[in-house]
Amino acid sequence: MANLSKGDKIYVAGHRGLVGSAIVRSLKRAGYDNIIGRTHAELDLTDQAMVKAFFEEERPDVVVLAAAKVGGINANQTKPAEFAYENMQIQCNVIKCCHDYKVKKLLFLGSTCIYPKMAPQPIPESALLTGPLETTNEAYAIAKISGLEMCKFFKMQYGDDFISCMPTNLYGPYDNYELSGSHVMPAMIRKFHEAKVNSAPSVELWGTGTPLREFLYSDDMADACVFLLEHYDGLEHVNIGTGKEVTIKQLAELVKKTVGYEGEIVWNSDMPDGTPRKLTDVSKLHSLGFMHKVELEEGVKLAYDWFKENIDIARK
Repeated sequence: MANLSKGDKIYVAGHRGLVGSAIVRSLKRAGYDNIIGRTHAELDLTDQAMVKAFFEEERPDVVVLAAAKVGGINANQTKPAEFAYENMQIQCNVIKCCHDYKVKKLLFLGSTCIYPKMAPQPIPESALLTGPLETTNEAYAIAKISGLEMCKFFKMQYGDDFISCMPTNLYGPYDNYELSGSHVMPAMIRKFHEAKVNSAPSVELWGTGTPLREFLYSDDMADACVFLLEHYDGLEHVNIGTGKEVTIKQLAELVKKTVGYEGEIVWNSDMPDGTPRKLTDVSKLHSLGFMHKVELEEGVKLAYDWFKENIDIARK
């Protein structure tokens, strides 16, 4: 296993997003200060020549691949070709350069949406590729599976220290609050906040509210990633989550209460629910020695406080 040193040059791809910004904060808390990043305008990761030129110039020691084209059900259903193509381009370009430029450690981040729709619950890492995927995010899932497997193949063929982790549903600072492309938590926070500000009598939410979901605060996810960078070199990917779940309806009530909205919730059952249940089996992560710290009620308050303080820069 490659040993990280505090002076290593660490490239965090996607350093401005929900995932990447949290990992940068966690790395700094852990004493790593030689962290580099590039905005999309500075480096288009779908451009093979630009990615190669970047690696040629910077020669990073460690890479965290947290850049991806992401979105909720609506975005995935309306733009599946983009989700598949752009994510595969990013992954192919970065992973190959990590090999070519002898990066000593690569952490590839996927998502628990890679698992089959009817996977056993809670979902163990071994459930990967054992059944059909959820159709509402199939394109993104297939792209992420290809990246995870590519890391495994480079490790098997060349001995590269490339590892992968699959975080559950995340929320926190620098999330995407654009309603047409956001995930459930930021969408709820924005909808309830705007309804409160505008004194709207009700808020419409998609689906029935019955699906079960697990939510992890982004800083906990980031701390787990740094932990894995320092302590893990296995071939198999690692789930990152809390191992705890709530219904979407329970989440809505919690967000409503946190925001202080007093109107009613209207469920539009004509809209899709997505996967009925998705809970990660985090026994592997726990056995390695890591557990989350921020529980859901505290995390929703932290996320809403950040949204209020950064409403002008929150993506909307």
